[in-house]
Amino acid sequence: MDLGLKGKNAIILGGTRGIGRAIADTLAKEGTNVAVCARNTDQVAAAVADLKALGVNATGASVDVTDGPALKKWIADAAGTLGGLDILISNAGAMAQGNDVAAWEQNFQLDVLAAVNAFEAAQPLLGKAAATNGDAAFVIISSISAAQADRGDSYGPIKAALIHMAKGLARQHAKAGIRVNVVSPGMVFFEGGVWHTVKTNAPDFFEQANARNPTGRCATPQEIANAAVFLASPASSYTTGANLIVDGAVSNRVNF
Repeated sequence: MDLGLKGKNAIILGGTRGIGRAIADTLAKEGTNVAVCARNTDQVAAAVADLKALGVNATGASVDVTDGPALKKWIADAAGTLGGLDILISNAGAMAQGNDVAAWEQNFQLDVLAAVNAFEAAQPLLGKAAATNGDAAFVIISSISAAQADRGDSYGPIKAALIHMAKGLARQHAKAGIRVNVVSPGMVFFEGGVWHTVKTNAPDFFEQANARNPTGRCATPQEIANAAVFLASPASSYTTGANLIVDGAVSNRVNF
């Protein structure tokens, strides 16, 4: 299936490891030029080199996405380097656990405000791309935790806020050709990730968590990336305002 991504330009927040890196690689393999940011300079450099090796234009920078002005400047600069912007992916997340004020603030600033500032900077560029090519996309990576509440915790409500925001943006910008969608993963395993840490430090809990999933396992970053890249592509041109749950059916909610 031709996703129609060749020659398009994408920016990914948090694009050097895990889900974000898998999205960047998948887009590049589809012929999309890619810009990535993260805090670790060495990881950014390595990711950019690998992406260029796939035959596309790639750039990246170490950016603190909680610094709104710096994030907006980088998006403008990256779009200029790429030659435009068709796709924005917000994958950055604090992953702060707990119900204390510090956790709420950390999650809000990194997950929500980074997405808000990124879209504010990208919206004129996405609008221009949509007017020219008929389609542009903003995809947010949230979490199935948005729909589950086992205890008072800041993480789930913050992820729920992203889904609510995306629906509003989708309706607001539909006429301009800018689509806004969400992917909500369940457990995702990759080296250096949260569930890798759990497996290392609490193997019994890790096995119990996997056993609760009907598939009996975690997702791979590539499985989440496949969903995100499809939603970002013109192949899903009539899909906007959607929250695509990719959790192996671990959640029992019915999505009407």
